Amino acid sequence: MAGEATISLRDVNKQFGNVHAVRDLSLDVHKGSLIGFLGPNGAGKSTTIRMIMSIIYPDSGSIDVLGDSALAAKDRIGYLPEERGLYRKMRVAEYLHYIGRLKGLPRSSARSAAKYWLDRMELVKVERKRCEELSKGMQQKVQFIASILHEPDLLILDEPFSGLDPVNAELLNEVIRDLNAQGRTIIFSTHVLHQAEQLCDSILLIDRGEKILDDTMEGIRSTFNPRTIEVEPVMGQQLPVTIEGVERRSNQGDEGVELHLRPDTDPQDVMRSILGACPVRSIRLRRPTLDEIFVMLVRDRKHEAREEHPAEGVLS
Repeated sequence: MAGEATISLRDVNKQFGNVHAVRDLSLDVHKGSLIGFLGPNGAGKSTTIRMIMSIIYPDSGSIDVLGDSALAAKDRIGYLPEERGLYRKMRVAEYLHYIGRLKGLPRSSARSAAKYWLDRMELVKVERKRCEELSKGMQQKVQFIASILHEPDLLILDEPFSGLDPVNAELLNEVIRDLNAQGRTIIFSTHVLHQAEQLCDSILLIDRGEKILDDTMEGIRSTFNPRTIEVEPVMGQQLPVTIEGVERRSNQGDEGVELHLRPDTDPQDVMRSILGACPVRSIRLRRPTLDEIFVMLVRDRKHEAREEHPAEGVLS
């Protein structure tokens, strides 16, 4: 994705004792993009976000945020940290008015913005409640409002869906899409890959502090060709026990079967073989999900690491 970079990292490293949490990380988040910053727990996502926000500093490398640093541009940034931090004894509306004022909003603007967002996030009835009285999901939504109250140019969300039920997760999805459509740059971290797959225009995957994928969703779909065939035989029919080129199979519902192909296999050859051997109701190639792509990339890296350090592989 071409365009002006809102965030740029160059060769960033961060260690905590013997743990190399972020390793030689370079990336660009372009203006107006919606980036999913993904990886398993412990991959280095939150550490990277804290460095972007100038909460901690890299051991080496450079970080540019909105042409300077997050500290210099703090009133143009909305940040939802992984560690939640409501003032528990304050009432919800009072808390949001206070945050708005901290972000430079006039008193009347802070009040009107809080009223709008409480309505938008379906929290009107809790504005007089103390923050400690709210459910975990409600607290999460209040803190999201606090991050967007001042209409920031850049929004950074660390695990924003944590604690949300499916209905409220979909509401947050919708709000994030709307904010991005207004031209805001959004980067959010999550270990739940299917949420990012539905929402983002670009994906950054990291594992053990290293970048292993950085591309648009369109580019990812072009790079990772379908390697799974979904087949539903005609009722009463069975697929052959052995099919050339199939690495393994798994059941899909009551009648369907997923065939996972070996890397060197042509899917079209397998589909022709199936059609010649068994009557089917349906057969199609399925694109790999982000979860499957991530597992494949991480598995390949672990395999390479074992080959380079066989003794370590045995010990693990």
